[in-house]
Amino acid sequence: MKNLINWKLFFILLASCVVASLLVLPYTLELSSNEVETTAFVRLIAAVQSLIMFTVVIFIGLLLSKQIGMGLPILQGALRGESKNKELKAILLPSISWGVLAGVLIILFSLPFNHWIPELSSSEAAPAVWKGFLASFYGGIAEEVLLRLFVVSLIVWITFKIKKTKDGNPTNWGIWIAIILSAILFGIGHLPATAQIVPLTGLVVFRAILLNGIGGIIFGRLYWKKGLESAIIAHFSADIVLHVITPTVILLFG
Repeated sequence: MKNLINWKLFFILLASCVVASLLVLPYTLELSSNEVETTAFVRLIAAVQSLIMFTVVIFIGLLLSKQIGMGLPILQGALRGESKNKELKAILLPSISWGVLAGVLIILFSLPFNHWIPELSSSEAAPAVWKGFLASFYGGIAEEVLLRLFVVSLIVWITFKIKKTKDGNPTNWGIWIAIILSAILFGIGHLPATAQIVPLTGLVVFRAILLNGIGGIIFGRLYWKKGLESAIIAHFSADIVLHVITPTVILLFG
């Protein structure tokens, strides 16, 4: 049990996910049709729920990612006392660039839906910019831990047990299946928040899967090629574009 996973990494990720779950509360509660204040009790319930969920998710994610050759190479190396500054600098700009690209693509692909579903494009539907900024930490950290470290690793591990390469590695098709399925789940996971604004029609569901799927595929590929750190940076950057920069531009010039 002691050597199953990197326990230092486990507790770092767990603490980060719990904090991110608290930071996103102002954003999610504003989207909610129920007028619930961010009281100490609400924060406590959110912390306990996220603690339980992410304890399981992170443990399984670290266990499986270790077996398939994925994970958090930079943070794992740093915890072993290795200098990873060069590796971090190498992924920083590309990860930010991919994240910004994901945000821009999501905005562009959302334009037709803004015409078909105007309720989702109104400024009233978007929470305050500072709430969007705090929510970006949840997207970048917690959602990447859940969807990439856990879901992608789990599906890749399953396909790995079915078929592996001659070198004993996961197959590319198995990895792509995992990336695409996790991207679809990523879109579906945003439907509860969307349902607070508009009824869930077929068009609304398709929009959620398409737009969030764009990011999901980009972040999934980064997890595969560069590690979870790259996916986290990219996802955070995309959310800054979507929840901070874009609403600010609309408020100033819209």
